[in-house]
Amino acid sequence: MADRLAGRIAVVTGAASGIGQGCARIFASEGATVIGIDKAGTENSGIDHCCDLLDEGATNALFARIGQEHGRIDVLVNAAAFAVFEWIEAMTLADWRRTLSGELDIVFIATRAAWPWLKASGSASVINFASANARHALEGSPALAHCAGKGGVLAMTRQLAMEGAAYNIRANTIAPGFVQTAATRRHLEADPAFADRVLAKNMLKRLGEPEDIAWCATWLASAESRYVTGADFAVDGGATAW
Repeated sequence: MADRLAGRIAVVTGAASGIGQGCARIFASEGATVIGIDKAGTENSGIDHCCDLLDEGATNALFARIGQEHGRIDVLVNAAAFAVFEWIEAMTLADWRRTLSGELDIVFIATRAAWPWLKASGSASVINFASANARHALEGSPALAHCAGKGGVLAMTRQLAMEGAAYNIRANTIAPGFVQTAATRRHLEADPAFADRVLAKNMLKRLGEPEDIAWCATWLASAESRYVTGADFAVDGGATAW
């Protein structure tokens, strides 16, 4: 189907790379007006606004400008995130806090800033990203803070679904398994055996791509999922199904 998102105003954070970039590209191909935000800057293709989403004042001002220009926000994709991967004995409190800020605060600040404009939509969809790590540990992955952060996103999104229901704002999470991005390729390069551990856990013996996640996000952004809120969708090659 084409034009599944025709007429929809979609804001995608973390749109310069990875899952955010995949969502922005497919949303645009399905007819959405996409506003891409990233800390990386507007020199990246598809990025409309450069913003540090952990800067509360800058984020509030940016979403106010977007809302005033378009009158509403129909879809908010919170793909921007940052995490430090380290074992507990080596994890510093500063890196722990940095990760929770990069996994949780970044979603809260942007969603709160977008909320008045999501209410103005009358049929808005908030799409957050949990992780397979929100439910399952992966052997050999030093993801302590990341697991905590993504578990928090999962719980926060259920609460957003309840708070948004009165305004027909739906909120759901996608829980990706291992997805190949510029960031995750560094893990593969650092530990050549890591891919084998991931594939051993997957039912489908391949690694994920950003588009695999973006197609699920497209459905959640569309009217096709109008009766779906407070849900979590595992897109992980079957890794958490056994």
